[in-house]
Amino acid sequence: MKTLHIGIAGAGPAGLAAALMLSRRGHRVELLERFDEASPVGSGLMLQPTGLTVLDALGLLQPMLALGSRIDRLYGADARSGRTVLDVRYDALAGGRFGLAVQRAALFNTLHDAVVAAGLAIRTGLTLTDVRVAGDKAVLLDAQGRQAGAYDLVIDASGARSGLAAGQAAAPRLRELAYGAFWATLDSDGLAHDAHALVQRYDRAKVMIGVLPAGKARAGEKERVAFFWSLRVADADAVRRAGLDRWKKVILDYWPECAPLMAEIGDWDQLTLARYAHRTLRPPISKRIAFVGDSAHSTSPQLGQGANMALLDVAALAHALDTSQDLETALAAYATARRSHVQLFQLLSLAFTPFYQSDSALLAWLRDRLVATVARTPPMQALLASIVSGTLVDPFRSAGLAECDWHAVRASALTRVGAPPRVGVNEGA
Repeated sequence: MKTLHIGIAGAGPAGLAAALMLSRRGHRVELLERFDEASPVGSGLMLQPTGLTVLDALGLLQPMLALGSRIDRLYGADARSGRTVLDVRYDALAGGRFGLAVQRAALFNTLHDAVVAAGLAIRTGLTLTDVRVAGDKAVLLDAQGRQAGAYDLVIDASGARSGLAAGQAAAPRLRELAYGAFWATLDSDGLAHDAHALVQRYDRAKVMIGVLPAGKARAGEKERVAFFWSLRVADADAVRRAGLDRWKKVILDYWPECAPLMAEIGDWDQLTLARYAHRTLRPPISKRIAFVGDSAHSTSPQLGQGANMALLDVAALAHALDTSQDLETALAAYATARRSHVQLFQLLSLAFTPFYQSDSALLAWLRDRLVATVARTPPMQALLASIVSGTLVDPFRSAGLAECDWHAVRASALTRVGAPPRVGVNEGA
């Protein structure tokens, strides 16, 4: 493959990772960002063994481990009865895998700092609305129809509501999901919580409250937590009008231990309303255009796979460019490499979401009584752990990756994080 001039739409984690990985392989890259200044969006997320392996390939695993909080367990209980509904432990799988909870700002800062250190170009203040292929170039157009750049290859990493993806002839309709969530990044002072677990409370499928240890945005800063509360997006304005105090009272009625977090929230501006959508672009390529991350496959956040899938996309695309003789072959190889993994997790997300975010009392009853019981059996424990970790099918080989030796990673980088006493948190047996 000859050296390519590559335009990358979107300077979020997927775009930044693509710029780093492809520039290191000798390609000339340019990032184009909608905002006047590239910056992180959102609160917290879970990096799984899949995404962490990609960061390791970029040489950024150790910086991320220093900022994040190791997660060994996902635990959820019924807010009224205390009955265990969800208990997924990574150690149900062999190999020492774990998750890493991080602030989105930490992931962005780590990747952005590496991009700046590499001297890669970032053009800001560009709203891209279309991409057209003219001869041997892909031409990006802005909102005024002006040419923003002509490239050998365009990578669309601009997110779930990408105008470039929406303009494709084969693009499916973006399906807006009824449920979203209020998110906030808060100090953990005074909060009794497990520093190595995502803990959630449920009331049927209509209410889901969660606390995720999220580490630091930068070295030297305080450890923080991501707090979220799911709701119907259509109800968000009514909740705001009812007042912040009333909303806090509802939270504390479900989960009194969250009082230190509620005390920090003094304004609705501290909460971000996240909206989710589902769409799968098949195939995630067009002539001289590759779609990665949410622009290729957006879904609900139930399995926490968004950023991880995006990083895998980037690695698979870079590997395809490395191992193909021409661009057309490389794009086809990228689409093939990601097909099975993406389809599986899109299907799983569609299947799991109604059990946790829906108006169905029946599905919640089945989840709490039947599914929770079956999930305690040894085969299901390992299956659920492989689903959460993103490794139910091998995503590494097709992306040219070798999974990390997690026992070695723990020994070398995580010994600084001792497991604190678990006080004041009812986590079940």
